[in-house]
Amino acid sequence: MKEHVVFELKDISISREKGGVTFRLEIPKLTIYSGEFVGVIGSSGCGKSTFLDILGLILSVDSAELFRLSVKQKSTIFQQNILSLSDKKLADIRREHIGYILQSGGLLPFLSVKENILLSDKLNNLTITQESFSKLVNSLGIQGQVNKKPQYLSGGQRQRVAIARALIHKPEIILADEPTASVDKPTAIEIRDQFKDLAKAYGSSVLMVTHDTEMVKGHSDRLLTFEVNKVSDILVVSKVIEI
Repeated sequence: MKEHVVFELKDISISREKGGVTFRLEIPKLTIYSGEFVGVIGSSGCGKSTFLDILGLILSVDSAELFRLSVKQKSTIFQQNILSLSDKKLADIRREHIGYILQSGGLLPFLSVKENILLSDKLNNLTITQESFSKLVNSLGIQGQVNKKPQYLSGGQRQRVAIARALIHKPEIILADEPTASVDKPTAIEIRDQFKDLAKAYGSSVLMVTHDTEMVKGHSDRLLTFEVNKVSDILVVSKVIEI
């Protein structure tokens, strides 16, 4: 159910230059609703990670007509004009309301599985109950791994730990950058389904980036992709479009 608008973007643009060639990512118009599972597909170099970093409030855009984020605190929804917020406020929103899952997992090697998962608990000064923690790790099938360091886990287990870490504080927005790319297809499908079910149970909006169309087609509420146009030898423009 589309409860409320989470992201509203219009005429967003960001450019990067490398080797004398400018790459410009454009988001003409995009609305993301609460509870949606959105698949984002595209080939290497089309701007998928840049797109997630914009939504994750990590990258500042060069220009925008509208960049609004609505977050819920208790029972009240607060609209935030991202373009006018300080770096500190952006960091607060990232920490409290956004969960980010990297392709590599991004786990800290010197922490145990449990300590990695509860990292956001410490950063947000939250108190995650043992019941909530146990329920989450049991759902992901990693309850027997909680005292291990990441180096002793399989690729699939590491990704499940990364998902648990992103979900433990029940963020409204989850951004997943190719979370199943480093595992075999059966494991990838299992992780996708576990991830999707848990995010739905928590009411989180999810954007899952993948180069594998089959991973999200038919399994997401909407699909986004990138229309890449080589304007000249020194300019490539990629536009985010819905399909």
